[in-house]
Amino acid sequence: MANALTHILNNECPHCQKGKVFNEKNIFLNIGFPKMNKTCSYCKTQFEKEPGYFFGAMYVNYGLTVAEGIATYVVAQSFFTTAFDLRIIPIIAFVIIALASINIRMSRLLWLYMFKDYSM
Repeated sequence: MANALTHILNNECPHCQKGKVFNEKNIFLNIGFPKMNKTCSYCKTQFEKEPGYFFGAMYVNYGLTVAEGIATYVVAQSFFTTAFDLRIIPIIAFVIIALASINIRMSRLLWLYMFKDYSM
């Protein structure tokens, strides 16, 4: 599991762990929609198996966003005196918007690793 997480964070191909999924140097510092490679440059594995393959990654993205929102609420709550202060909402919104670009990339990588062929 830790090995797979390392490969995900390094933007590596789920099949060979040598090629890159996204054609960006650093997937964490880019803003905008990700630019994926069609195939792995090393083993020629096709990343998008069929049209609409990454629609399921939207659910993973939603889960990541909810987890980040809850974590932000837990951290921000300690800075306010009342149990729920309305000033927390813009803080949560800022964090969610700031991490949206990273979430798209991470959800697609997680989706690829969830459905890779483990029979090899």
